[in-house]
Order: sequence, then C-alpha cells, then structure tokens
Amino acid sequence: MSEAEFDFVPGRSALLISFPHSGVTIPDGIRARLTPAALAVPDTDWHVPRLYDSCAEFGASLLIARNSRYVVDLNRPPDGAPLYPGKTETGLCPTRTFAGEPVYRPGEEPAADEIHARIQDHWNPYHARLAEAIDTIRTQQGYCILWDAHSIRSEVPAFFEGRLPDLNVGTADGASSSRLLTDKVMQTLASQSRFTSILNGRFKGGYITRRYGDPARGINAVQLEIAQRAYMDESAPTTFDPAIASGLKSLLHSLLADVLRA
Repeated sequence: MSEAEFDFVPGRSALLISFPHSGVTIPDGIRARLTPAALAVPDTDWHVPRLYDSCAEFGASLLIARNSRYVVDLNRPPDGAPLYPGKTETGLCPTRTFAGEPVYRPGEEPAADEIHARIQDHWNPYHARLAEAIDTIRTQQGYCILWDAHSIRSEVPAFFEGRLPDLNVGTADGASSSRLLTDKVMQTLASQSRFTSILNGRFKGGYITRRYGDPARGINAVQLEIAQRAYMDESAPTTFDPAIASGLKSLLHSLLADVLRA
C-alpha cells in the first residue's frame, strides 16, 4: 500500500472522514500533457480538510488524498460506470474540467492501458486504506460513521441549474445511512438559518458513499457536498479566509458532535 497517495491520521472514535478530492499533486509525466486550464486544478475541493480540523477533538480518523482528481477520481467506480446516468458528469480519469475545457493537450488523453495503470497505482491504494480503516473502526467501536467530505463551486451549469444549496447531504437515497443518523444530520442543519441544505438533491453521494455504506453492518456513510460560497471567495479559490469560513466550521463541529451522539 503506497502511503505516498494519501495522508492517514488514525483516531480513537467511530468517525472516519474521507477527503478524496482535496489533493492538488499531479505526477510529472501527467502534468507535462495538461492544458493551462487543467494545471490550475480548478475542480479541487479547496481547503476542505481545514474546515474539519476541529474534529481532532472527537478523535476522528482522517484519510486525505494527495493527488488531484485529474490523476484519477477516487469517488468514481473503477469500471468507469456513471454515477448519475443521463446527467453530465466527469469520468474516472477526467478529460474535461467542470467548465468544459479540455484537461489534456490534443492527442495526449490517457488510453485504456494508462487508465488501468492509474487505477492500480493511485485508486487502489486509497480504497485499500479506506476499507482497512472502516474494518478497524468497526471492530474497535462496534460501528463506523464514514463521512465523505467534498466541496464544489456554487454554480456549475454543466451539472445543475442555478445555485446549489450550501450543504448537500447524500445518502444514496437512504441506502448508505440509517434513518436515525440521517434524521439527526438534517435536524441539526434545520436548526440554523445561515446555511441552506438539502438531502439527496443533485448530489446523492458518489462511489465511496454507495460502495461502503452498509447500515445493516453498522457502517453509515454520508457525503456532504458544500457549495464553496459558504466558506470562501470563489473568485480566489486558492486563498483560505478564516473569517469567511468560521461560521461553517462552527456548524460542522456541532453537526459531527451530534452525529456521534446519534
């Protein structure tokens, strides 16, 4: 298992937070083939681990990918099957940015054998570590809460119309999380008025939520897709502003405290 693919911080509670899209590293052999638009890694889940840094208080385990999603998308199935059939989405090894710009220079897109190699070298190690962490936590605690942490620009016309709600909770239409835990999440979000929220709207949870969530076995998986306007200036995504983010960080702290008490 290649530790170069991720950072793992072991915890002491039932909470495991996964950050599959927060990385910006691109291996040199891939980087040389990317367009200027892609080199700016615009579709990164900017600063999401910083939003959850207070979760050390809860003894949460953290799994943080280092590579950009342009290397391989860790929240897509390895066979490349669509998550939302009939809707626009990027693939396992994206060739277009969310804005529709090419990721690769002409003729430099990865062929099938390269995609297979990226799965072996980059996708598999992350998922092996994730599965191992889930099993360890479930053995030690009796259950595991897998929280898949994401963010996205609040307006992405290729994926949805208008502006996204601030907090988009996904449980694969109820299949990945117990009703008790899901209700607790939505009750906490409904108890405040600063941030809008929705359950299983445009984002219902990606591969990680759907693959690992198994409430009958004590594994509850929830994806939270945050509209970036809720915590940062979307015109300057590489700049983190603690003043803008403070309100959301406080809410996430309360939310995960409630989840652990559910």
